[in-house]
Amino acid sequence: MDRIDAMQAFARVVETGSFTRAADTLQTNKTRVTQLVQQLETHLRVKLLHRTTRKVNVTADGAAYYERVVRLLADLDDAETSLSAASAAPRGRLRVDVPAPLAALVLVPALPDFHARYPDIQLDLGVSDRKVDLIDENVDCVLRGGELTEPSLRARHVADLLLGVYAAPAYLARAGTPAMPQDLDDGRHVLIGYRGSRTGAPLVHSLRRGDEHLQVRGRNVLTVDDGNAYLAAGVAGLGVLWLPQYMARAPQARGELVPLFEDWQLDPMPMYLAFPPSRHVSRKLRVFMDWVVELMARQAPEIQVPR
Repeated sequence: MDRIDAMQAFARVVETGSFTRAADTLQTNKTRVTQLVQQLETHLRVKLLHRTTRKVNVTADGAAYYERVVRLLADLDDAETSLSAASAAPRGRLRVDVPAPLAALVLVPALPDFHARYPDIQLDLGVSDRKVDLIDENVDCVLRGGELTEPSLRARHVADLLLGVYAAPAYLARAGTPAMPQDLDDGRHVLIGYRGSRTGAPLVHSLRRGDEHLQVRGRNVLTVDDGNAYLAAGVAGLGVLWLPQYMARAPQARGELVPLFEDWQLDPMPMYLAFPPSRHVSRKLRVFMDWVVELMARQAPEIQVPR
């Protein structure tokens, strides 16, 4: 038995709750993972996992052992990385998931710079607004806007997105131009709803002007769960939308969107890089996160990097 392989297999079973999913993330088969865990239990003379036909639960002894195994594996990776860091560039496959608009407008156009700096890092880029299960899908990190609702994840606050309120000229010609944010609640206007995959509910928008503070709920006839579709709906004149300024820049320049309530401020949307609590921050992940922060700083003033 290779004890390191056995520890990695055990840790991944705990994290995924399944021998099958653990095998998938380790790119091996279920039989191999099962054998490694059984050999580890025999070696330790302790039951680490309760197995049923439906699920796998960790025992009390297994939970305590898991915490030590995670630290040990992280220390091992640190030791190997520190020995090679001076002579070798970061390398390997890095799986990242990012929102579709941010990928298309900011991240992907800048990737030639990233690959010029780190040619030995292979990026596997998932592009979606859906909630990603980092453990089950073996994703190293996700880049997400809005407050995180998964408290178990570790996260780095990398940017704040400045927001604005916009509508298409065709919509304003049809419905009239609202003079105040309160006008959006009078029944004449329509908002395009965005359903965050983490909450499943349409957003409530807050605006401030001096000492004034108000919330707008409005009336939705369309709700989407994808950023690109949300923008397309606004350009098509289907309603008023709340949009990160970096997404509105090009449509506004083309005359496809008009900003509203420019004397009101909206709370910026925080953006985080999140990763599993048990996943060691490898050198390749660390340089990617640092590069993302640098990239966000180049998008100012529409995107701000927290100090």
